Amino acid sequence: MSDERPFWQTKTLEQMSRDEWEALCDGCARCCMVKLEDEDTSDIHLTRLSCSMLEVKTCRCSNYPNRFKLMPDCIDITLEKVRELKWLPSTCAYRLIGEGRDLAWWHPLVSGSAETVHQAGISVRGFAMNEKRVKMENYYRYIIPDFPE
Repeated sequence: MSDERPFWQTKTLEQMSRDEWEALCDGCARCCMVKLEDEDTSDIHLTRLSCSMLEVKTCRCSNYPNRFKLMPDCIDITLEKVRELKWLPSTCAYRLIGEGRDLAWWHPLVSGSAETVHQAGISVRGFAMNEKRVKMENYYRYIIPDFPE
């Protein structure tokens, strides 16, 4: 019986390989939601609209390898961005590990199942709607007031 701890408990974000970094993503797709910035206050408001490339039922990008080419405003969640993006949810694995905390029971690396993030109600499955269905001038109507982190 091995008492080796998993990589996310022994490594910092800086020490992780690219594969470990990718595995850390829980698949919630909250980072794929359209965010609106208030021009007066610079506050960021989360909407229930998803990126046009997000497959809402699976919470996966329809073309992940080419996402930056096809969607120029797609945000690459890098080490630097983890530290500066205030809208990353408190449940985000990158944020948790960066803050020295552990992953939740529902995280696929802990549970062994990609479904637990959805079962726990953490993912956007069930409330997200593809942005292609809404005119840009109406995006503000889809702001989620007081969306929990």
